[in-house]
Amino acid sequence: MMDLSRQPRAAIEHHQLDRLRRLIAEVIPGNHFQTARLRTAGLAAGLSDLTEFSRRMPLTTKYEIAVDQQAHPPYGSNVTFPLTRFTRLHQTSSTTGSPLRWLDTPGDWAWLLDGWKQVYAAAGVTAADRVFAAFSFGPFIGFWMAFEAALQIGCLTIPGGSMNSVTRLRAMLANDVTVLLCTPTYAIRLGEVAREEGIDLSRAAVRRIIVAGEPGGSIPAVRERLHALWPTARVVDHHGMTEVGPVTYECPDRPTTLHVMESHYLAEVIHPVTGEPIAGEQHEGELVLTPLGRIGMPLFRYRTGDLVRLDERWRRGEPCACGRTLMTLTGGILGRADDMVFLRGVNLFPSAVDEIVHRFPDIQEYRVEIDSRGALDEMRILIEPASGVAAEGPDLCRRLAKAFRDTWNLRIDVVAVPAGQLPRFEMKARRWVRLAREPAAEGNRS
Repeated sequence: MMDLSRQPRAAIEHHQLDRLRRLIAEVIPGNHFQTARLRTAGLAAGLSDLTEFSRRMPLTTKYEIAVDQQAHPPYGSNVTFPLTRFTRLHQTSSTTGSPLRWLDTPGDWAWLLDGWKQVYAAAGVTAADRVFAAFSFGPFIGFWMAFEAALQIGCLTIPGGSMNSVTRLRAMLANDVTVLLCTPTYAIRLGEVAREEGIDLSRAAVRRIIVAGEPGGSIPAVRERLHALWPTARVVDHHGMTEVGPVTYECPDRPTTLHVMESHYLAEVIHPVTGEPIAGEQHEGELVLTPLGRIGMPLFRYRTGDLVRLDERWRRGEPCACGRTLMTLTGGILGRADDMVFLRGVNLFPSAVDEIVHRFPDIQEYRVEIDSRGALDEMRILIEPASGVAAEGPDLCRRLAKAFRDTWNLRIDVVAVPAGQLPRFEMKARRWVRLAREPAAEGNRS
C-alpha cells in the first residue's frame, strides 16, 4: 500500500503523471472507446505533464458510458482486455433506466482493495477489530470491497445479510463487534431499533461506525444523532463510486473533512456549468476523477456529479492539521449537481435539508416531495414522529418549519404522518420524490 499522504505536492504529482502515462500505454489499442478519445485529444503518443492532460482530454460523463453500453451490450466498448481476463462484475445502484455494469480483473480488484485498506488505516482499524457488514450482498460494489479488505487486514469479518435489524444488533453484541459498516441512515435506524427493543448500546463494543453511500457522515447534525445513539463509537465518513472505486477517507483530526486518495486518483474540481477548473476565490465545484490503477474499464476525467468544497489550507499549499498534503474537502460531499432544487430563488441540496431535519431527534423518518405541477416548484416535507411523541406532531411540524424559515427565509409545508408510513432504508436513502406534471395528450398539442 503506497502512502503518499504526507509527501510534498511535487512527489504526489510525479507519481500521478507516471501512473497516468502507464495507464494510457496499457489502454491503447485494446480499448476502442478510450483509444478513440485519446487519439482525438492528441494524447495517444505521449503526455508531457498533468496540465496538458487536463487541458486536452475531454471530460467523460455517465451518460456517455451508458450510451456506449447500450450500443455495445452488455459491457460497452470501454473494455481493455478480453472478457476472459475479468473475474468481477458489479453495477451501479441506478433507480431509473439500466444500471451501469462494471468489470474488474484480479489486478484491478487488488488496486480497489488497497484503497479500502487506506480507509481502514485512517480510521484506526487493525487486525484486532471485529467488523460487521450490515447489508445484504448484491451487485453494489462498495460493501464487497469493504468486506474483502477487512478480511485481508486480518479482521474477524461478520456478514449481516438476511437479518432484520434486531437480529443484527444481537449478533453485534454477541460477537463483541468493534467496527460497523453501513449507511448513515441505517446506522440511525439500528440505533432507534435498539432503543425500541430495550437494547443498551452503551454496553456495545462498537468503537467505529464507517459510513458511506450518502452525505450524512459529514453532516454535523447527523453525526451528533449517531453519537447519541451509539455512545461508544466514533463516526467515520468515506465516499466512493462503483465507476471509480473508494475515493476519500475522513481526516482523523478534523471530522467532516475528507482527504482524496491521490495515490489512486488524479482529482480536479471544476465549475459544474462551464466545465472549467475553479480558480481565484471559487472554493466549490464538481469533483472530477481519473482512476490511475483500474485498467480493465478505465475512466479519464470522469464527472462524478459530486459537489465539494476545497479546503482553504490546502489551497494555500499548507498541510492539514494531521500532516497530510492530499487534496482536502471541507464538509464532505455537499450534494450532487443533478439533485439541486431551485426553490423561490434559493438553491437547496438534500444534504442541507438532512442537516436541519436531524437537529430534531424526535423525527424518526422523513420524505421530501417536490411538486413541479404548477408554474413554480413547491416543497412539502412529511415527517414521522418517533414512537411516544406522536401527539406532539403538530408542534414538531411548526418547529421544523420555523427552522427552515430561519435558515433560508422559505415557507415549507411540514406534515406529520402516522408511525410506519414512511419507508426505511438499508442502502442509499431515497427520500426525495418529484411530482411532475402529466405530459400533454397527443391530441392536445398545439
